[in-house]
Amino acid sequence: MGDSDDTYRIQGGKPQVPWNTGTGTAKTAEGPQYVLAGEYLLKRLIASGGHGSVYEGEHRILGRRAAVKVLHSHLADQGEMLQRFVREARIVNQIRHPHMVDVYDFGMMPDGSPYYVMELLEGRTLSQLIHERGRMSAERALAYLEPVCDALEAAHRAGIVHRDLKASNVMVVEDGEQPRVKLLDFGIAKVIEPPTGQVGLTVAGQRLGTAFAMAPEQLRDGPISPATDVYALGVLLFQLVTGHYPFHSKDRLELERLHLEAPPPRASASAPVSPAVDAVVLRCLEKDAASRFPGTLTFLAALREAVQDVGPTGPRGTLRQALTVHAEVELAEDGQEEEMVHAVLAEVLDCLEQELRATGFSLALQTGTALLGVRLLESAHPLPLEESQRLLESLRELRRSTESLAATVGAHVHLCVHVGAVEVRGEDASLEVLGGPVTELATWVVRVPNGLHLSPSAGQLLGVPVSG
Repeated sequence: MGDSDDTYRIQGGKPQVPWNTGTGTAKTAEGPQYVLAGEYLLKRLIASGGHGSVYEGEHRILGRRAAVKVLHSHLADQGEMLQRFVREARIVNQIRHPHMVDVYDFGMMPDGSPYYVMELLEGRTLSQLIHERGRMSAERALAYLEPVCDALEAAHRAGIVHRDLKASNVMVVEDGEQPRVKLLDFGIAKVIEPPTGQVGLTVAGQRLGTAFAMAPEQLRDGPISPATDVYALGVLLFQLVTGHYPFHSKDRLELERLHLEAPPPRASASAPVSPAVDAVVLRCLEKDAASRFPGTLTFLAALREAVQDVGPTGPRGTLRQALTVHAEVELAEDGQEEEMVHAVLAEVLDCLEQELRATGFSLALQTGTALLGVRLLESAHPLPLEESQRLLESLRELRRSTESLAATVGAHVHLCVHVGAVEVRGEDASLEVLGGPVTELATWVVRVPNGLHLSPSAGQLLGVPVSG
């Protein structure tokens, strides 16, 4: 459940410094006894990755502790990597936000490797917290994401896109009711409008980011904007409330294909997440950047509203019994022309929505391949025979007609009918579904060969015997 990046962490020990330090370093068989980066004595290695290492340092006169990030010596003579390292320090120092690390100093090691000195953070990353605790409530996720969004907004105002937002780049320094959080690692940040004369550092065909959180435009080498970070926020929110990523594959190319083409999954399919939170995640994960939230503040406002609707103790609404229909389009795994598949999928979903609304259902949830219709019940007693038969025939005909259309691209339509409790607010056209047991789809949605399934509770309401 943690981030699969190339960073590892070391709890203690003497610094194993991977460069020829020259003068000022005493060596033994165990390695360097001390190394100076400017006025800072490097005491131990904290973390190391593909581009550099981070050490705990201490000012040799003032005694102030700090973190010292050093670019690997073999990369110091590579112009782009050196520029990127220097620019990261400048970016963080330029923004100076309370939810970003402070940069104190910059310099060069004796072998020419650059370093910069920043505040030393003690805590745990969101990646570690998820690995240790598993998924969390949307309310708790909001508490962690609020300071992250504040930092991202400051960066966006400065014309900078982070481009590598993920759980391992969010440090939780104090984990209370209002956690103190720091956004880390602007190493591959994108300057949207570089100053006159400053050359951008991204070359054609170069993909920068972490595969499980890269927006489609990053994979296509398209225009980078704040919407790129909004996509990563959607991935992170999905991970926080479910404990895993929205798209999974050990094959990087397949993972990229999923981000580019596959409809995003509902967080509620694997965790008790409300439709309102589902909607926030799904908008973040839109393939088209223009369809996402325009910025981090609008994302944050939508998430706050979604969480307030649910509240810490459950949805704020009235508990009602409802007949629900989950309609899902199962896409074929074999290759079909992408444009044709998307066109047919959109037509099938439009037909499902229109017919369900015409039959008295309100749309409670819609994703890229599925929707959930809800029809409130006045009582739990079985429907009159004539009404029951009419409704069943409508559902059968709906499934037949949409299945015929979906079959043209090798897809299938599955309808699952259920009766259960739903938390709602309003009536009729203004009906709003806030949550409740029926929105926990994994507990009752199943696929059957003939494409139409009635749960035992639905069978009882409709007067149809159902086994199981």
